[in-house]
Amino acid sequence: MKLNTWLILMSLWAPVAFSSNGPAAARVNGEEISEFRLERFFVEYLEDQGRAVGSIRNPTAYKQLRRKALDALIDKELLWQEAVKRGVVISDAVVKDQIDQTREAMGGTEVFVRRLNDAGFDEASFTEYTRRELAAQQVYAELTKVDAPDEQQVRAFYEEHRAEMSRPEEVQARHILVKVPQGADAATIEAARLRLSEMRVKITQGADFASVARSSSEDDSASAGGELGYFPRGRMLPEFEATAFSMAAGEISEPVRTAVGWHLIYLQNHQEAADVTQEQGLEMVRAYLARQQQTQARLQALAQLRSSNRIERIDDD
Repeated sequence: MKLNTWLILMSLWAPVAFSSNGPAAARVNGEEISEFRLERFFVEYLEDQGRAVGSIRNPTAYKQLRRKALDALIDKELLWQEAVKRGVVISDAVVKDQIDQTREAMGGTEVFVRRLNDAGFDEASFTEYTRRELAAQQVYAELTKVDAPDEQQVRAFYEEHRAEMSRPEEVQARHILVKVPQGADAATIEAARLRLSEMRVKITQGADFASVARSSSEDDSASAGGELGYFPRGRMLPEFEATAFSMAAGEISEPVRTAVGWHLIYLQNHQEAADVTQEQGLEMVRAYLARQQQTQARLQALAQLRSSNRIERIDDD
């Protein structure tokens, strides 16, 4: 789980994580999601899109975004309740490993304890919170399992689109993101850069880039170790792309500033433009169709949970 998201959610759950606190924004099978929790999560939800609350001038747009944030919180609660129904058990060893990773990413025990206290946690409540999050993630993975794409479908799709499959110049990269809210002052921007620089030093001294990304990156790719796969020119933010395509395989960039924050880029491979062989084309199609199936499975799983549970959306009234 992304470290920043983990820390933001601390303030949502603790120490009133498992009880009501103030007016409710929604109830899921009677369990309340407080307005306080929604407000805190809304900030993180917007930051994931590179936005800040103060930048939204249109009341209709604001309401729509807030509604989507509440949807996300409802889905989190549904997944946790489903984990309880299924009797999902996360072992003490797995929980301890996740907490150890978080402690290391924060810079050691002293900082870890201070930040837990700031968020209202003690060791026991943070352990319970971690177990709960991991259980929900496990259930989500189980609900969204898909079979490999049918080979006949793969070959049919390949034959239909093979003329479009000449490969452009591409790079394969991982990255770590430290977000900077829009309109942030110079001190906030510099603090974010310094955090990323500290991570770079740790990596150059032997830490695994993917492990640091998993525990510290604030991008959705964090759970995959910052993996972005292969991408051509024109897909990423201009500053990010310019740096990535100028790097040699195995190189780690200096912090790169974009509209969403600071990035650390690890270039895994750089491929020149080339025609795609049949074997490569079929593999590209398999990966594409697998992603499509996974997306559909996620939508269906969450839709099923919503339809089979009792949800009361008070914030929409």
